[in-house]
This record gives sequence, structure tokens and C-alpha cells, in this order.
Amino acid sequence: MKSGRVIIIGGGLAGCEAAWQLLKRGHAVQLFEMKPQKYSPAHTTEHLAELVCSNSLKSDNPLSAPGLLKQELRGLDSLILSAADRTAVAAGSALAVDRLEFSRRVEETLLQQNHFTLSRSEVFEIPQNPLTIIATGPLTSDLLAQSIQQMLGGDYLYFYDAIAPIVEADSINMDKVYWASRYDKGTPDYLNCPLSEAEYRLFCQVLLTGAKVAARPFEDAKHFEGCLPIEVSAARGEETLAFGPMKPVGLMNPHTGAMPYAVVQLRRENAAGTLFNLVGFQTKLTWPEQKRIFRMIPGLENAQFARMGSIHRNTFIHSPSLLLPSLQLRKHPNILFAGQMTGVEGYMESTAMGLLAGLNAAFILEGKQLQPPPRETAIGGLVHYITAAESAQNFEPMNINFGILQQGPAPKMKKKEKHLFYVNRALQAASAWILSQDLP
Repeated sequence: MKSGRVIIIGGGLAGCEAAWQLLKRGHAVQLFEMKPQKYSPAHTTEHLAELVCSNSLKSDNPLSAPGLLKQELRGLDSLILSAADRTAVAAGSALAVDRLEFSRRVEETLLQQNHFTLSRSEVFEIPQNPLTIIATGPLTSDLLAQSIQQMLGGDYLYFYDAIAPIVEADSINMDKVYWASRYDKGTPDYLNCPLSEAEYRLFCQVLLTGAKVAARPFEDAKHFEGCLPIEVSAARGEETLAFGPMKPVGLMNPHTGAMPYAVVQLRRENAAGTLFNLVGFQTKLTWPEQKRIFRMIPGLENAQFARMGSIHRNTFIHSPSLLLPSLQLRKHPNILFAGQMTGVEGYMESTAMGLLAGLNAAFILEGKQLQPPPRETAIGGLVHYITAAESAQNFEPMNINFGILQQGPAPKMKKKEKHLFYVNRALQAASAWILSQDLP
């Protein structure tokens, strides 16, 4: 029986996706978003579904794990994927968006729906409501975080995440940079700043000695491996960056006809191409040091920064000991969690958990039970990882990857063949699940 309303706290990707899945099944939703009344340390616009760290949603290659996750989400009529596809900017094989247009499209779509209420106010305590989805993300406000912690009765885990700077296109010296994509994949959508060996070593030296933003006394900095600050990577060895975010493979410099020792890649930040993101250059350097050090990069000597890099604390719950596969709290089944707070990492991973939370809430209202997606699928692999007991001991945030899918017997294959095998198996399992649960 369809009755009542669902309260969703948090208007990020997960909260908006959860709202969409409920609304299109005819349920009432009240979405609470504290902006513009209050902003987190990383948010700057009042729009829903604001993309903070990057405008890239990672690979859209159907044979990659991120690409597989996107295919599954499209098959489930994801609002976030639909908005991303319609606001995409050129980024080779990656799906990147004009983040302002993307946010506007998501918000406008929700506001056009019947039974949707947007309340722009901060929530300080967990509501006493039949069904509530908490999707406040890794930057949950302090008072609500305290309320959640009291309800859970345990400690939070946390790690640090860093944001890469953005430079204005007309401040880039185009005589020193060139367009290309690594491994000649897709179209040449990235600007490349080439460095000689001498320039690279000097850059690394200055990067390591640059002033950093200090952690507060009570915070023990733990960095997520998938999004390390550039200076943390550099500290792991003098060649780490040259074999990591600054690797020059496949990026022959047309100005010299030679391969540079290292490169810094710039990716379009908006459809107009007026802003560029420094790929892989998330940082905790102080703002003055960012300007000084990053202007050492060839082509960025006079760079004007539209946004500086920054550091912020990401908070997530210990999901394996707290959540059911439905994303309901074991001890408080009227409360569901969604998004990065559950321990997934990444825009699409957060969207996927928002989608599942919305579907589970809808099924509860309808007096039914949604069966978890198969572990052979990307979505099923993610939800199993964050809720399974075997993840509990060393639990930390996880991006989508083929390793968390149900492995099972697979013939001996080369890497690409194995990925094709996993993708085909996942899509077949996803299609069967969608049909069995009468989705989307």
C-alpha cells in the first residue's frame, strides 16, 4: 500500500537519486538540503547535486568497471546518469560534465515532480519518521553527525579527501602545451604540460617542501588510496609521480617530436572550455603555495586559479556492522543510509547506493521486499562489499572494481577478455534482476 512520505536528508547525488526513484513510483518525498542557509567547507553553489572534487565521473568505457556501473545505472533509469549524459563535455573515454548545468538539470527535474518538497534548512537531529534516508555525504554537519553517532552508539571512521585546483583557460600558455590523450584512446581531449627530467625533479622537490594545511590536533590524517594528495604521492618515491598521475606514456610532444619525461594533464571543467582541472592534482598545500608551485609547471607560469585545491574530512559509517543489504540500519530499520557515508567512494558509486536506498524505501512503502542485486553486477558487488561481514575487519571506502564482483569459475583469459566476460555476465544478471523485481 502506497502511503506516507519519505524524508531524505542531503541533496547530493545519492539524495537526489533516492528521491527520483521514490517519486517515479508515486511516493511523496521531502528532501532537506542545508544550502544556501549553510555550506560545507567544500561546497560553493546553492544547487542540488553539486559536484565538488572533479567534474569527471570516470571512464564510460563499457569494458571498464566504472563503465559497467554506468550501464547498470542507465538500465535503472538513473536521474544522475541521465543528467550527466545530457551535460557531458569532451573528455576522451571519460564521462565529464559541465558541473553547473548538470546540477541545474537534476534540480529542475526534481522540482517538476508531483509530491516533491524541497526544504532548504539544516537538520540537526534524526527525524522521528516512518522512513528516513540519510544521504548527507562525507561532509555531514557537526550537529547532525553527533546525532547520528549517538544513535549508532559507536565511533566514526574518517579519512581525508582532497580537491584539485581549476585554472582559467585564457591564462594557459598554449604555445607550451598540446592536445593529446594517453595511449591514443578516444579523441585528444586533454591539454598536456610537458616537463623535462630537470623540471620534473625540481617540481617534486619544491612540492615536498611546500607548506601544507595542518590537521587539527584531534584529527589523525588517513588518506584514501584512490584520491591521494599529490604531495603525499610524491613523498613515496622520486619516480612515483612520473609513473602515476604525471606519466607521459603515449603523449608525444608535437613541438619537439620527443616524449617528455613527465606531463601534467588538464581536463575541461565546463562545456565552454573556459576552465581546466589539473588531473590528479588534489592537494593539501596552502593556497599561496599552490600558486607558487603549480606556476612552475610549463604552460601555467601565469595561471589564474578559478578554484584552489583544498582538504576536508570525509566521514563514513562502519557499514558491515551496521547496515542490512537493504541499506537499513539493523537496529533502526526505519533509517536507511545512502551515498558515500556507507563506505563507497566516487560519484557513481554514491549514486548507486542512493538508487538502492530509494528503491528499498519504495518497496517498504508498498509492503514488498526488494531482493538485493546479484553480486555478479557492479551495484550488487558494491552493496555486498559495504554490508558483508568479511569486509568488517579492515573496512575502508571502496571504488567500483572487478575485484569486488562475484568471481566464480572463469576460464583462463587475458585481461581484456576477462573484463568482457565479467561485463557480459553482469549485464545479463542485471537484466534478469530488473525483470524479476519489476523495475525500473
